[in-house]
Amino acid sequence: MALYYWLALLLLGWSTVTAQKDWWESASFYQIYPRSFQDSNGDGIGDLNGIKSRLPYLKSLGMTAFWLSPIYPSPMADFGYDISNFMDIHPSFGTLADFKQLVEEAKKLQLRIILDFVPNHSSDEHEWFKKSVQRVSGYEDYYVWQDPKPGTERDPPNNWVAAWYGSAWEWNDERKQFYLHQFHKKQPDLNYRNPAVVQAMKDVLRFWLDQGVDGFRIDAVPWLFETVGFPDEPVSGHSTDPLSQNYLTHIYTLDQPETVDMMYQWRELMDQYKQEHNTTTKVLMTEAWSSLDVVKTYFNDSNNRQGSQMPFNFQLIMRLDQNSKASDFQTVINSWLDIIPPGHTPNWVLGNHDKRRVSSRMGGDHMVDIMAMIELTLPGITVTYQGEEIGMHDVDISWADTQDPAACQLTEETYQEGTRDPARTPFQWDSTANAGFTNASVKPWLPLATDYPLVNVKTQQESAQNSHIKVFKELMNLRGTNTLIWGSFKSLVLGENVYAILRSFPNDKRTYVVLANIGSKSEIIDATKLDNSLPNELVFRVVSVSSNHITGESVATNNILLQPYEAVVLANHAIRLAQQLYVLIGAFGMLVGVQLFKA
Repeated sequence: MALYYWLALLLLGWSTVTAQKDWWESASFYQIYPRSFQDSNGDGIGDLNGIKSRLPYLKSLGMTAFWLSPIYPSPMADFGYDISNFMDIHPSFGTLADFKQLVEEAKKLQLRIILDFVPNHSSDEHEWFKKSVQRVSGYEDYYVWQDPKPGTERDPPNNWVAAWYGSAWEWNDERKQFYLHQFHKKQPDLNYRNPAVVQAMKDVLRFWLDQGVDGFRIDAVPWLFETVGFPDEPVSGHSTDPLSQNYLTHIYTLDQPETVDMMYQWRELMDQYKQEHNTTTKVLMTEAWSSLDVVKTYFNDSNNRQGSQMPFNFQLIMRLDQNSKASDFQTVINSWLDIIPPGHTPNWVLGNHDKRRVSSRMGGDHMVDIMAMIELTLPGITVTYQGEEIGMHDVDISWADTQDPAACQLTEETYQEGTRDPARTPFQWDSTANAGFTNASVKPWLPLATDYPLVNVKTQQESAQNSHIKVFKELMNLRGTNTLIWGSFKSLVLGENVYAILRSFPNDKRTYVVLANIGSKSEIIDATKLDNSLPNELVFRVVSVSSNHITGESVATNNILLQPYEAVVLANHAIRLAQQLYVLIGAFGMLVGVQLFKA
């Protein structure tokens, strides 16, 4: 019995360290764009029951949680970001009962659900806006209303432009005033200087917390507040088109101090809810494509008032592309780590529904494993957009097939500059008709990639060769180790264009060396430059699809040949020996356990 107890401790001992971190601090999040993930009813549009049917897949990837782009009732002027009821489900996605079943199934699999929270605006078809137009008592100032510019009958109050294109003001003939819309004209901005609006949106958060969600991804955070007085914004000099967002410097419509304070208020609500209901931590993930000095303020203030646990880190999207070198990777990654306040956790985002996919943005399929290998071995939290794990790429969508409202506001000649459709195409599950996304007889809401018979989950999982999803899963397995959860981090540029990461955790005597050749030339790397105490030989633990190496193969630490665009994770011999020992101990422990159970 004592022997079995010792074996159990040895097998499970690593988990005693991770228990000291909160669930989200070492989590892996998966973003689902519901329209494109899985259709269950044959209408060509993804839905909640479709998502529920695929939860085991998320579990198999090793995900901790998933977050859903908006699923609320909406006229779909911006595919759900124009919300007409913040406390229900759009019929195309299902019902509130379907959502509750999704939550229940997720909990069974120990998966957590994060909802998109869209606080900046509602739909113009929301009951609040209709009442505000009619000046119903209590709703007069629910939205941002202004009279025409003084001395004019119908000129906008100032020169502000919307994030997409055109004036940020729309005339309402019934109320005889302009309303502000930072995005589509059917998305009027809520007025957060009205305490009633602040309370109403807090009620929305509590409603969904009561449904069992574990947090929120907060959309379009920088636009929440505008400067009082509505002054004209200065011309930027970056565009000659006065209706383009780039024409102005947005000092009065973006990143106002009150916006940060609102994040702190919402964090207080999350923490209060946790205490009131004796439940687990509820997280806030904030979307702000702002400068690093602004994003930093979302973590906490000088009085240690807490804000978002995860101000999204978009640096890998904003500052890296197909022309980036290894030195750029090091600069970008270090710049983010440098702003993380003490006691907070870094996060890494490679893509989302608004940006080009990794494969297309970074120059091709050869960069898929490189980006995954870097992101998933960095310290902290990771966010994966659906399809990145199999290397899905952007799909060329014709003008006739274009659905994105942001693109539809443009012309056939210019729509590709603004379209987000290419990264929103249906998920590729298998090689059957419509990639297993929907029934073969139905045309999906967006066209599929023509190469989906080869680029899909089933084909990659069943392939005898290495594949993107196999690499991804191996990396996710490593993320559960103490070394990647607790270990130190160091990075260097080695050779001409190799980005190198060292992760080590002395307590476990485990070390991982990540080498990513960003260049088109072969390189011979001396990994001892990362740490001269590394052993003379390392073992290949994970290798990219393009690699000629195989896992388990040994290599001299000071003489590692990398082919162009090859990425590898190497480990010290102790890892390989430990893995073999754990297998033997596990088998023996199971035998002992069976005998004890029989006894």
